Amino acid sequence: MATQLDLECDWPPRARFLESLGAFCRLIRFDKRGTGLSDRPDHIATLEERIDDIRAVMDAAGSKSAAILGASEGSSMACLFAATHPDRTRALLIWGGQARWVRTDDYPWGSTPEEDERGIAELSEHGITLEYEFPDGVPDDQAAYAEYLMRWHRAGASPAALVALARMNAQIDIRDILPDIRVPTLVMNRTGDPVAHIDAARNLAAHIPGARFQEFPGDTHSISNIEPEKVLATIEEFITGAPSRLRTTRVLASILVLDMVGSTKRASELGDSGWKDLLSRHRAATDAEVAYFGGAVVDHAGDGVLATFDGPARAVRCGRAAVDKAHELGLQLRAGIHTGEVERDGVAATGIAVHIAARIGALAAADEVLVTSTVRDLVAGSGIEFEDRGRHLLKGVSEARRVYRVSAV
Repeated sequence: MATQLDLECDWPPRARFLESLGAFCRLIRFDKRGTGLSDRPDHIATLEERIDDIRAVMDAAGSKSAAILGASEGSSMACLFAATHPDRTRALLIWGGQARWVRTDDYPWGSTPEEDERGIAELSEHGITLEYEFPDGVPDDQAAYAEYLMRWHRAGASPAALVALARMNAQIDIRDILPDIRVPTLVMNRTGDPVAHIDAARNLAAHIPGARFQEFPGDTHSISNIEPEKVLATIEEFITGAPSRLRTTRVLASILVLDMVGSTKRASELGDSGWKDLLSRHRAATDAEVAYFGGAVVDHAGDGVLATFDGPARAVRCGRAAVDKAHELGLQLRAGIHTGEVERDGVAATGIAVHIAARIGALAAADEVLVTSTVRDLVAGSGIEFEDRGRHLLKGVSEARRVYRVSAV
């Protein structure tokens, strides 16, 4: 969960692995925000903030596009980045990753909710353990390596930060965005990985279009501890011999649809001139909120607004802010938000994801912001709170969608 770049090179096998990676590509590494050598903010970074950090590191390093390697829970941020920014992702490589880490009725891998809570309690009381590396205990000949790992973990994050990370990771679910990954993808996993189940890794690969799955022997979560030369050879062949990145205008986006409630009545009360002035002020205020939260206005349809964002939490916060701003003008809005694949044509965005956001918005009451379960799952750890509004059949959409009301941002 936490890394420390300086100490990575204190263990010779790890140092050799990194040097070998750097022999056939330019290697750019960073510690996640709040861990290792990175700054300690006042909160644990969300997935959305983490993909912003990937982009910031690439910008600082002058890298326009890169092969993104995500290991363990870092696979979630790597997948989300690849889906959201295919223009900056030459290829995606996943090591020891799962779509989620706590099992559900429709996802049989990972710890149960009860096991997860016990694990977090033990982490809070005793700190991190090495079960992921030594599930059967530390062998005598591995004592020095185990001592190094504990030193590495302690330098990576404080106990409180590790607990916060564990709680956020337990909420992450990236299943809905996997089909939207349109770059060459390699998913790797060890047969007996005690953290990422081999079948969960296969499932992850199966839901990414065209992904290749590669299995390696061993009962450890480590990428470099067993036959690292075979892992390196696979990565090198994939990066240097992979076909060109798929050219696509389809990207993952978070769509916000705003619609005015009672506009006809209000227009008749104000008259044409008064209504035109109020609508102009409303659009200016809404456009300002979209810009503030890093989005792009796609369309002003009548008295409604369609905007896209490259992060779901920003879309949610913008939706809530736009509703509040409209209220100050004596107007009422309802908002719908969904994260899914859209077809880009300049600023324009089309596709079923846009229709889902509109249908979700149509379910909302005045001053209400509703989101899909996809959005709820992707903003884990953001502090945004939701209330379950049940499953709904949406016109033109084959499967019922679970809907949530934003209760606090």
